[in-house]
Amino acid sequence: MSNEWRKRLEIAVLVVPAVALFVLFALVPPPPPPGPDRQGRRPMSNEWRKRLEIAVLVVPAVALFVLFALVPMGQAIYYSLFNWNGLGPVDDFVGIGNYQQALGDSVFRGAILNNFVIVVLSLAVQLPLGLGIALLLNRPLRGRTALRTMIFVPYVLAEVIAGVIWLLMLQPRGVVDSLLAGAGLDWARQLWLGDQDIALYTLFVVLTWKYVGFAIILFLAGLQGVPLELNEAAALDGASWWQIQRNITIPLLGPTIRIWAFLSMIGALQLFDMVWILTGGGPGNATQTMATYLIQQGFDRGRLGYGTAAAVILFVISLFVALLYQRFVLSVDNTDDSPKKRKAVR
Repeated sequence: MSNEWRKRLEIAVLVVPAVALFVLFALVPPPPPPGPDRQGRRPMSNEWRKRLEIAVLVVPAVALFVLFALVPMGQAIYYSLFNWNGLGPVDDFVGIGNYQQALGDSVFRGAILNNFVIVVLSLAVQLPLGLGIALLLNRPLRGRTALRTMIFVPYVLAEVIAGVIWLLMLQPRGVVDSLLAGAGLDWARQLWLGDQDIALYTLFVVLTWKYVGFAIILFLAGLQGVPLELNEAAALDGASWWQIQRNITIPLLGPTIRIWAFLSMIGALQLFDMVWILTGGGPGNATQTMATYLIQQGFDRGRLGYGTAAAVILFVISLFVALLYQRFVLSVDNTDDSPKKRKAVR
């Protein structure tokens, strides 16, 4: 174990339990002491017992969170303020210069735009595609279990394996071009990963093949919670299948859809592995993302301080999007639990 990680572990072991116990037993007002029992002893109250149980259960989790999340985050912010190559001493302080350079770089701004293009395309394409297939597979079909398994296989396939397979298939005169030529569609053959105009969209097709299975399985799980009695009652009233899905099934599936959309957005903002394998950010930075940019700058070019600044910007953008989504979208699912709603019910 390196000295750096040993220091982190010592900080987590020594500081976090002390802070948690201080908050639990010092800042929180104590409950009134219980009366003595028949022998004149004062037993531990249920309130103090609950606090002790909370401390025992929560402190290890808090320690791990501090050790592997907050401490690295603080170190990343610290390193981003220096012009550091990852080897020498951390002494060339540049302040916010790395952030200014990153935000002023047209390549990095293009990478941010590419990430948001993937976000929009994911919501616009994968959502209706995954929902439609899930509704289809939710109906009684022969071989439904096998179809569900086949659809979910690409998602559990390792990104490296899937990326290499598609990289070979999309090469000039590869499998895709051979299939198009065999179908008499020679005019449709392209430099799928070498043309700046279509490389990003080719990448999105591969991403859809890889990750739409997760959306389908998630929607299928949500469909199991839709009461069949509602669909049967609507059918008896003369509603068509499409009317039942539009007015009953999809609204009840709303919480599941919103959770999937949140996961899809965060995943698209942090997209790295498939891009790195298929294009490496090229051609001509056409498929560059924030994650591939910071890896290229930080490790390939030996600019760890600058790459860390790009990583911090990525974190801030992801956090900002997550907070906005939580505030304006996911909060809909907590409306019934709001104090005003409970007060109105009472």
